[in-house]
Amino acid sequence: MKLKYPETRKGKVSEKYFGTEVKDPYRWLEDDRSKETEAWVGSQNEVTFDYLNQIPFRDEIKERLTQLSDYDKYSAPTRHGDCNYFYKNDGLQNQYVLYREKNGSQEVFLDPNKFSEDGTTSLSQVSFSKNGKRVAYAISEGGSDWQKVILMDAVTKEIMEDTLIDVKFSGISWFKNEGFYYSSYDKPEGSELSAKTDQHKLYYHKLGTSQKEDKIVFGDTVKRRFVAGSVTEDQKYLVVSAANSTSGNELYIKDLGSPENKLITIVDNFENDHDVIDSDGQMIFIVTNLKAPNKKVIKTSFANLQQDHWQDFIPETDHVLSLTKGGGYFFAEYMKDAFSMVMQYDRKGRLLREIELPGLGSSSGFRGKKDDQLLYYSFTNYTTPGTIFEFDPDQGASKVYKVPKVGFISDDYESKQVFYSSKDGTEIPMIITYKKGTVWNGQNPTILYGYGGFNVSLMPSFNVVTATWLEMGGVYAVANLRGGGEYGKKWHDAGTKLKKQNVFDDFIAAAEYLINNKYTSRDYLAIKGGSNGGLLVAATMTQRPDLVKVALPDKGVLDMLRYHTFTAGAGWSYDYGTAEDNKEMFNYLYDYSPVHNLKKGVAYPATLITAGDHDDRVVPAHSFKFAAQLQENQSSDSPVLIRIETNVGHGAGTPVSKTIDQYADIFSFTLYHMGITNLNKWN
Repeated sequence: MKLKYPETRKGKVSEKYFGTEVKDPYRWLEDDRSKETEAWVGSQNEVTFDYLNQIPFRDEIKERLTQLSDYDKYSAPTRHGDCNYFYKNDGLQNQYVLYREKNGSQEVFLDPNKFSEDGTTSLSQVSFSKNGKRVAYAISEGGSDWQKVILMDAVTKEIMEDTLIDVKFSGISWFKNEGFYYSSYDKPEGSELSAKTDQHKLYYHKLGTSQKEDKIVFGDTVKRRFVAGSVTEDQKYLVVSAANSTSGNELYIKDLGSPENKLITIVDNFENDHDVIDSDGQMIFIVTNLKAPNKKVIKTSFANLQQDHWQDFIPETDHVLSLTKGGGYFFAEYMKDAFSMVMQYDRKGRLLREIELPGLGSSSGFRGKKDDQLLYYSFTNYTTPGTIFEFDPDQGASKVYKVPKVGFISDDYESKQVFYSSKDGTEIPMIITYKKGTVWNGQNPTILYGYGGFNVSLMPSFNVVTATWLEMGGVYAVANLRGGGEYGKKWHDAGTKLKKQNVFDDFIAAAEYLINNKYTSRDYLAIKGGSNGGLLVAATMTQRPDLVKVALPDKGVLDMLRYHTFTAGAGWSYDYGTAEDNKEMFNYLYDYSPVHNLKKGVAYPATLITAGDHDDRVVPAHSFKFAAQLQENQSSDSPVLIRIETNVGHGAGTPVSKTIDQYADIFSFTLYHMGITNLNKWN
């Protein structure tokens, strides 16, 4: 299909960094409120959807995605007051519905599908008071990180008072039944979707008062980008975490026994990560990676919070730890080569047992109140839909609670983990999933997925999108790159700042492994990633345009010289550094920044860029500028399209219908450019 791209005006903006002049001809696309940007978005979408509408099997893929999505989905129940609450989606509902159950009788408690006509207003979190009789729930409109908090009587379901507005990056933590703590920024000047937000504050809202009367608890006199407050389960302490980036935090605590008590400092620097996980009278339990890159649990008394009084409670091991608690026990989930392993400890730190999981995969759960007699956890992997188990913490016994009835035959598919060498010889794990009996002849359409940043670990999980790709005969590979959290702080740090190239090298080596071992070939390989993973895809295709047939960068961080000037982007500097740090950091970012490394006369892969117009985390200007530059420089006939979804943010709360539409487009675009013209003949 021949394409005529919309003309994108080039401005004459430039900026100097350490004596180097950098042109920024598409800076005007950063203005998300301008009519010119709005018109550009409309014209780009018109070209994109005209193109996608001509792919013959697009509707067929959409139909199968819809069929596979149409099954009952449940969350594990949680107890508040004298009721159990759980989420359920009947199949194709745009948003999950919150139900409650009492004495065997169920009723709808909150239905976000009724919040807006198009299903784009989502329920982002729900928090109950100590006695379960009051509830505060947050909603997001159009996928924005800016949220509203609504107060309701949980017994009668009547709204109690005025809605709190302009809440962002916040938890909701109740103190008894009197009020709650939450966090937000002052509303920025300019666009709320792109303007910088730099000073986070912790507030306390007392029931029966207006939001204007809410007291600032932390962040008024000190400037921190991310602040969170939570009350311990026993209601004795307020814990405050404060950070300037996504790694490393200060830690404070306050005895709530008297309003005269002040916050006490536990940690006064940003060098490590710390989280108060529980308290027991005067005893405080903290998860930390101080002198323990894989994390450990320490205990200390409220009277002796300084680090020289900390005592190991659950020591560091060779595997990365995350901790949950419930039923009077602690549960240590370890990552062993990106698979879950769970150990149960009592409150004296004694190992009781390893929880026997159904196989290799990911578990989550084991959360609850201290007096809960039953806990719940889920287990999943790339071929196994998430199954919920009921767990007796005293006996250590599990039994199946909910098994989803998905129209996907798991036994027909398998996953295997391989290890391959990156450019510098580092061994990188990758999980490859495919239909049993697949012939490795280099002609298997394959999607390689990665992230590689912010200490995020990619562990195996089931979703109908991947299942649909597998059903069609596709291969799905996920590489656990450096920059992630799979092997602790050292693994994360090995993919940050002046070592970020390691992440791209790891991903390139994953593609080469798949090609060299005949899983696929260049003509049948697509790379995909979102957010930081969108950066990964875009950097890979600019550095190795010959490597893959299709590139799918989603909501990527693509202008590395300016990312920190939008919303909370400055908080990502631990991973990226900024162009203003020093000349070495500027040169490093400039050398890989995708927007700045597209060159004329280069044949880039067929590219479908995806973005959300309400994304106020990674603003869509990144994708807009990259698309404009790539369309200008593309030398081959392979298309460069950008698909801009309306009333969608960074991903959370995206309606099911929009997800189905988007992946029907992504898969049809991918297969079409691998030369697939008939799905039935292929698979």
